[in-house]
Amino acid sequence: MRIPESNWDVAADRLDYPTGFVPALLDPGRATPALVAGPRGKAANKRFNVYRNNVTVSLIDALAAAFPATMRITGETFFRAMARFHARERPPTSPLLFDYGRDFPGFIERYQYAQPMPWLADVARIERAWLDAYHAADAPVLPPHALTSLPAEALSDAVFKAHPSTRLVCSAYPAVTIFSANRQRGPVGRIEARQPESALITRPALDVEVRRLPPGADVFLGSLLSAEPFGSAAATASVRCPEFDLATAIAVMLEAGVFTAIRQGG
Repeated sequence: MRIPESNWDVAADRLDYPTGFVPALLDPGRATPALVAGPRGKAANKRFNVYRNNVTVSLIDALAAAFPATMRITGETFFRAMARFHARERPPTSPLLFDYGRDFPGFIERYQYAQPMPWLADVARIERAWLDAYHAADAPVLPPHALTSLPAEALSDAVFKAHPSTRLVCSAYPAVTIFSANRQRGPVGRIEARQPESALITRPALDVEVRRLPPGADVFLGSLLSAEPFGSAAATASVRCPEFDLATAIAVMLEAGVFTAIRQGG
Protein backbone atom coordinates (compact mmCIF):
# COMPACT_ATOMS: atom_id res chain seq x y z
CA MET A 1 0.00 0.00 0.00
CA ARG A 2 1.43 3.38 -0.99
CA ILE A 3 0.67 6.87 -2.18
CA PRO A 4 1.77 6.99 -5.84
CA GLU A 5 5.02 8.92 -6.26
CA SER A 6 3.56 11.13 -8.94
CA ASN A 7 0.99 12.31 -6.46
CA TRP A 8 3.27 13.20 -3.55
CA ASP A 9 2.78 16.95 -3.96
CA VAL A 10 -0.95 16.52 -4.31
CA ALA A 11 -0.98 14.26 -1.28
CA ALA A 12 0.83 16.82 0.81
CA ASP A 13 -1.76 19.41 -0.12
CA ARG A 14 -4.88 17.29 0.10
CA LEU A 15 -4.23 14.69 2.81
CA ASP A 16 -3.45 15.91 6.28
CA TYR A 17 -2.21 12.82 8.14
CA PRO A 18 -3.79 13.34 11.58
CA THR A 19 -7.21 14.42 10.32
CA GLY A 20 -7.41 12.43 7.09
CA PHE A 21 -5.59 9.20 7.84
CA VAL A 22 -5.92 8.38 11.55
CA PRO A 23 -9.74 8.53 11.83
CA ALA A 24 -10.11 6.19 8.85
CA LEU A 25 -7.41 3.93 10.25
CA LEU A 26 -9.27 3.36 13.53
CA ASP A 27 -12.89 3.47 12.36
CA PRO A 28 -14.04 0.72 9.98
CA GLY A 29 -17.11 2.79 9.18
CA ARG A 30 -14.96 5.32 7.31
CA ALA A 31 -13.91 4.94 3.73
CA THR A 32 -10.31 4.29 2.72
CA PRO A 33 -8.58 7.67 2.25
CA ALA A 34 -8.86 8.61 -1.42
CA LEU A 35 -5.13 9.05 -2.02
CA VAL A 36 -4.11 5.73 -0.50
CA ALA A 37 -3.49 3.44 -3.44
CA GLY A 38 -2.08 0.00 -4.19
CA PRO A 39 0.41 -0.95 -6.91
CA ARG A 40 -0.12 0.86 -10.21
CA GLY A 41 -2.64 3.19 -8.62
CA LYS A 42 -5.27 0.55 -8.00
CA ALA A 43 -7.73 0.82 -5.11
CA ALA A 44 -6.34 -0.40 -1.81
CA ASN A 45 -9.49 -1.06 0.19
CA LYS A 46 -8.62 -4.64 1.12
CA ARG A 47 -5.01 -3.78 1.94
CA PHE A 48 -6.07 -0.79 4.02
CA ASN A 49 -8.65 -2.90 5.90
CA VAL A 50 -5.98 -5.47 6.76
CA TYR A 51 -3.66 -2.72 7.94
CA ARG A 52 -6.47 -1.07 9.90
CA ASN A 53 -7.31 -4.34 11.62
CA ASN A 54 -3.66 -5.00 12.48
CA VAL A 55 -3.29 -1.56 14.05
CA THR A 56 -6.46 -1.95 16.11
CA VAL A 57 -5.48 -5.44 17.29
CA SER A 58 -2.03 -4.14 18.26
CA LEU A 59 -3.57 -1.39 20.40
CA ILE A 60 -5.97 -3.82 22.04
CA ASP A 61 -3.07 -6.20 22.75
CA ALA A 62 -1.12 -3.32 24.30
CA LEU A 63 -4.02 -2.55 26.63
CA ALA A 64 -4.41 -6.22 27.52
CA ALA A 65 -0.72 -6.38 28.45
CA ALA A 66 -0.96 -3.22 30.56
CA PHE A 67 -4.21 -4.10 32.35
CA PRO A 68 -4.16 -7.88 33.03
CA ALA A 69 -6.18 -7.68 36.27
CA THR A 70 -8.82 -5.55 34.59
CA MET A 71 -9.10 -8.09 31.77
CA ARG A 72 -9.28 -10.98 34.20
CA ILE A 73 -12.17 -9.30 36.02
CA THR A 74 -14.18 -8.56 32.89
CA GLY A 75 -13.20 -11.58 30.83
CA GLU A 76 -11.24 -11.38 27.60
CA THR A 77 -14.22 -10.92 25.27
CA PHE A 78 -15.66 -8.01 27.25
CA PHE A 79 -12.23 -6.43 27.70
CA ARG A 80 -11.26 -6.56 24.04
CA ALA A 81 -14.60 -5.10 22.97
CA MET A 82 -14.17 -2.26 25.48
CA ALA A 83 -10.57 -1.73 24.38
CA ARG A 84 -11.65 -1.56 20.74
CA PHE A 85 -14.03 1.31 21.52
CA HIS A 86 -11.27 3.05 23.46
CA ALA A 87 -8.82 2.68 20.57
CA ARG A 88 -11.30 4.34 18.21
CA GLU A 89 -11.94 7.17 20.64
CA ARG A 90 -8.35 7.71 21.80
CA PRO A 91 -5.64 6.97 19.23
CA PRO A 92 -2.01 6.93 20.45
CA THR A 93 -0.27 10.26 20.92
CA SER A 94 3.19 8.84 21.65
CA PRO A 95 5.48 6.57 19.61
CA LEU A 96 6.14 4.60 22.83
CA LEU A 97 3.56 1.83 23.04
CA PHE A 98 3.82 1.50 26.83
CA ASP A 99 2.55 5.09 27.05
CA TYR A 100 -0.70 4.07 25.40
CA GLY A 101 -3.68 3.68 27.70
CA ARG A 102 -3.05 6.44 30.23
CA ASP A 103 -6.65 7.58 29.75
CA PHE A 104 -8.08 4.05 29.64
CA PRO A 105 -9.22 4.11 33.31
CA GLY A 106 -11.19 7.30 32.63
CA PHE A 107 -12.73 5.66 29.58
CA ILE A 108 -13.75 2.66 31.70
CA GLU A 109 -15.42 5.02 34.15
CA ARG A 110 -17.60 6.37 31.32
CA TYR A 111 -18.11 3.08 29.49
CA GLN A 112 -21.77 2.16 29.62
CA TYR A 113 -21.34 -1.58 29.99
CA ALA A 114 -18.80 -1.25 32.83
CA GLN A 115 -21.21 0.68 35.07
CA PRO A 116 -22.19 -2.45 37.08
CA MET A 117 -18.50 -2.61 38.13
CA PRO A 118 -17.92 0.90 39.57
CA TRP A 119 -14.58 -0.13 41.10
CA LEU A 120 -13.15 -1.34 37.77
CA ALA A 121 -11.75 2.06 36.75
CA ASP A 122 -9.80 2.35 40.01
CA VAL A 123 -8.35 -1.14 39.55
CA ALA A 124 -7.21 0.03 36.11
CA ARG A 125 -5.73 3.18 37.68
CA ILE A 126 -3.64 1.03 40.01
CA GLU A 127 -2.47 -1.06 37.06
CA ARG A 128 -1.52 2.07 35.11
CA ALA A 129 0.34 3.39 38.16
CA TRP A 130 2.14 0.03 38.44
CA LEU A 131 3.32 0.32 34.83
CA ASP A 132 4.45 3.93 35.29
CA ALA A 133 6.34 2.99 38.43
CA TYR A 134 8.01 0.14 36.57
CA HIS A 135 9.30 2.51 33.89
CA ALA A 136 10.20 5.35 36.26
CA ALA A 137 13.78 6.54 36.71
CA ASP A 138 15.97 5.03 39.41
CA ALA A 139 16.80 7.09 42.49
CA PRO A 140 18.13 6.38 45.99
CA VAL A 141 15.40 6.26 48.63
CA LEU A 142 15.35 8.39 51.76
CA PRO A 143 17.23 6.58 54.56
CA PRO A 144 15.50 6.43 57.98
CA HIS A 145 18.28 8.39 59.69
CA ALA A 146 17.54 11.40 57.47
CA LEU A 147 14.23 11.69 59.29
CA THR A 148 15.27 10.71 62.82
CA SER A 149 18.23 13.09 62.83
CA LEU A 150 16.02 16.15 62.40
CA PRO A 151 14.93 18.10 65.50
CA ALA A 152 11.18 18.32 66.01
CA GLU A 153 10.85 21.93 64.88
CA ALA A 154 12.83 21.24 61.70
CA LEU A 155 10.80 18.13 60.94
CA SER A 156 7.55 20.07 61.19
CA ASP A 157 8.65 22.41 58.40
CA ALA A 158 10.29 19.72 56.28
CA VAL A 159 9.19 19.24 52.66
CA PHE A 160 9.82 15.90 50.96
CA LYS A 161 10.94 15.11 47.41
CA ALA A 162 9.06 12.18 45.87
CA HIS A 163 10.80 9.19 44.36
CA PRO A 164 10.14 9.11 40.58
CA SER A 165 8.25 5.82 40.91
CA THR A 166 5.86 6.91 43.66
CA ARG A 167 2.16 6.87 42.81
CA LEU A 168 -0.92 7.17 45.02
CA VAL A 169 -4.36 5.93 43.95
CA CYS A 170 -7.29 6.64 46.28
CA SER A 171 -10.52 4.75 45.71
CA ALA A 172 -14.01 4.82 47.17
CA TYR A 173 -14.02 1.03 46.69
CA PRO A 174 -11.84 -1.91 47.85
CA ALA A 175 -9.80 -1.51 44.68
CA VAL A 176 -6.48 -2.63 46.19
CA THR A 177 -7.93 -5.92 47.40
CA ILE A 178 -9.59 -6.53 44.04
CA PHE A 179 -6.39 -5.61 42.18
CA SER A 180 -4.23 -7.91 44.31
CA ALA A 181 -6.58 -10.86 43.98
CA ASN A 182 -6.70 -10.56 40.20
CA ARG A 183 -2.99 -10.00 39.57
CA GLN A 184 -2.16 -13.36 41.12
CA ARG A 185 -2.39 -16.75 39.49
CA GLY A 186 -4.97 -19.22 40.63
CA PRO A 187 -8.70 -18.89 41.30
CA VAL A 188 -10.14 -15.74 42.82
CA GLY A 189 -12.45 -16.40 45.73
CA ARG A 190 -15.22 -14.20 47.05
CA ILE A 191 -13.93 -10.77 48.05
CA GLU A 192 -15.58 -9.58 51.25
CA ALA A 193 -13.86 -6.18 51.50
CA ARG A 194 -16.27 -3.28 51.19
CA GLN A 195 -14.41 -0.28 52.62
CA PRO A 196 -12.62 2.39 50.54
CA GLU A 197 -8.96 1.60 49.96
CA SER A 198 -5.95 3.60 48.82
CA ALA A 199 -2.95 2.14 47.02
CA LEU A 200 0.64 3.24 47.40
CA ILE A 201 2.74 2.18 44.42
CA THR A 202 6.54 2.41 44.63
CA ARG A 203 9.65 0.78 43.22
CA PRO A 204 12.34 1.22 45.87
CA ALA A 205 14.55 -1.44 44.27
CA LEU A 206 13.96 -3.73 41.28
CA ASP A 207 10.34 -4.71 41.87
CA VAL A 208 7.21 -2.59 41.89
CA GLU A 209 5.36 -2.82 45.21
CA VAL A 210 1.67 -2.09 45.81
CA ARG A 211 0.53 -1.45 49.40
CA ARG A 212 -2.91 -0.93 50.85
CA LEU A 213 -2.50 2.07 53.09
CA PRO A 214 -3.74 2.23 56.69
CA PRO A 215 -6.44 4.80 57.55
CA GLY A 216 -5.36 8.40 57.02
CA ALA A 217 -1.98 7.51 55.54
CA ASP A 218 -3.30 8.36 52.07
CA VAL A 219 -4.19 11.87 53.25
CA PHE A 220 -0.82 12.27 54.94
CA LEU A 221 1.25 11.00 52.02
CA GLY A 222 -0.90 12.82 49.48
CA SER A 223 -0.22 16.07 51.30
CA LEU A 224 3.52 15.36 51.41
CA LEU A 225 3.52 14.49 47.70
CA SER A 226 1.88 17.88 47.07
CA ALA A 227 4.85 19.55 48.84
CA GLU A 228 2.92 20.32 52.03
CA PRO A 229 5.22 20.52 55.09
CA PHE A 230 5.38 17.49 57.37
CA GLY A 231 3.63 19.10 60.35
CA SER A 232 0.78 20.44 58.25
CA ALA A 233 0.35 17.09 56.46
CA ALA A 234 0.17 15.23 59.78
CA ALA A 235 -2.37 17.70 61.17
CA THR A 236 -4.54 17.44 58.05
CA ALA A 237 -4.55 13.64 58.22
CA SER A 238 -5.45 13.69 61.94
CA VAL A 239 -8.38 16.02 61.34
CA ARG A 240 -9.74 14.12 58.35
CA CYS A 241 -9.21 10.65 59.82
CA PRO A 242 -9.42 10.15 63.61
CA GLU A 243 -7.89 6.68 63.18
CA PHE A 244 -4.71 8.09 61.63
CA ASP A 245 -1.53 6.88 63.30
CA LEU A 246 1.51 8.98 62.45
CA ALA A 247 4.11 6.42 63.53
CA THR A 248 2.56 3.75 61.29
CA ALA A 249 2.39 6.14 58.35
CA ILE A 250 6.06 7.09 58.76
CA ALA A 251 7.07 3.42 58.91
CA VAL A 252 5.17 2.70 55.69
CA MET A 253 6.67 5.77 54.04
CA LEU A 254 10.24 4.72 54.81
CA GLU A 255 9.77 1.03 54.06
CA ALA A 256 8.14 1.77 50.70
CA GLY A 257 10.77 4.30 49.62
CA VAL A 258 8.24 7.03 48.88
CA PHE A 259 10.73 9.89 49.04
CA THR A 260 14.34 10.59 48.12
CA ALA A 261 15.23 13.78 50.00
CA ILE A 262 14.15 16.39 52.55
CA ARG A 263 14.42 20.14 52.34
CA GLN A 264 13.29 22.84 54.71
CA GLY A 265 10.11 24.66 53.74
CA GLY A 266 9.61 28.39 53.78
